[in-house]
Amino acid sequence: MDDFKARTILVTGASGGIGGATVRMLRDRGATVLAAGRNVEALERLSDETGATALPFELTDEDSVKAALEGKDLYGVVNCGGWGGAIETPQDADVEVFDQVMAINARSTLLVTKYASREMIRVGKGGAIVNVSSQASLVGLKGHIAYGSSKAAMDNITRVSSLELGQYGIRANSVNPTVVMTPMSAWYWGRPDVEGPYLEQMPLGRWATVEDIAAPIVFLLSDEAAMISGVSLPIDGGYTNR
Repeated sequence: MDDFKARTILVTGASGGIGGATVRMLRDRGATVLAAGRNVEALERLSDETGATALPFELTDEDSVKAALEGKDLYGVVNCGGWGGAIETPQDADVEVFDQVMAINARSTLLVTKYASREMIRVGKGGAIVNVSSQASLVGLKGHIAYGSSKAAMDNITRVSSLELGQYGIRANSVNPTVVMTPMSAWYWGRPDVEGPYLEQMPLGRWATVEDIAAPIVFLLSDEAAMISGVSLPIDGGYTNR
């Protein structure tokens, strides 16, 4: 996959694990990468390491998104910025948390797609958008009322975007990962009462790595995926197919 030379890819959530791994893989394949995120220090470290250009902006603020993306000669976008919210049941859900999760995960995906796609259309060379969704949008997971709903909304943004942007040669897809075990996720998924029963139901029986997720993202951005658009691709070790 050496088809990223002279192509500029925006990656949001680049200061996180999956986003950072995606930036590294894209840079290894010759892409010009705009690394977006809220953690400026982490973005600067990633920029020093990879040669990516740090582009911090506020995902949930339309003016910030617009100002950051206008005039950028974009070919591709990875919407990877997100927040897990809280583990809650429907009957106990905090609506303010729900609204925040929807804003960070779904609303921001729409905002970035809105302004990035305008620049991609202006450039006139087609392109690809990959939204980092979740297995929680494909099956019900206990405690994931807010997160799963936000990712289901993201999947719909993917499907509608594929329909609307196809005429410009722009593809839109989602990847739907299982858990990537990090310190941030271990507080819940690392609990013995959660981890053991979950992995027993997963055919591959292990958690994903950030590279397990980044590689399919890069594939969907590449010309090798030229006829793939509008899909939600589970990267879940077979969990949603059980």
